[in-house]
Amino acid sequence: MNTEEGQQQPGGEEARQPTQDEMREQLEEQLRKVRVQDLLLESVVSVLNLSARRIAKEDERDLEQARVGIEAVRAVIGLLDSEPAAQVRSALAEVQMLYAKEAGAAGEPGPEGGGEPEPPAQQPPSGGAQSRGPSKLWTPPGT
Repeated sequence: MNTEEGQQQPGGEEARQPTQDEMREQLEEQLRKVRVQDLLLESVVSVLNLSARRIAKEDERDLEQARVGIEAVRAVIGLLDSEPAAQVRSALAEVQMLYAKEAGAAGEPGPEGGGEPEPPAQQPPSGGAQSRGPSKLWTPPGT
């Protein structure tokens, strides 16, 4: 049964809607826990996905937008934590190859910098709970 205060829960109790102050406090708590690198990773993955889409989908093809996305990812990849950066480099290489193929067919110049991602930095071996097997890039860790 619905009321103005909220919905009735099993056992006859009503769920109270959070106040503006409570919602603001929840948001503040979430923001305290967010790392810039995590947000950057999510943004990079989104840009890379959109760039690939702008290359692969004929009805959405926009090679200039794909080039901008590739260059943006190349510009910030060094700021990511080492493990996700390696995954992003791998996906970036795939998107760059796709771009080169499509841009070559269209007669457009490729992205500056030779079209290859920077080589990954040497990483110390990691172990324990942090160690994971290979995964798909398109979903950042922790989401």
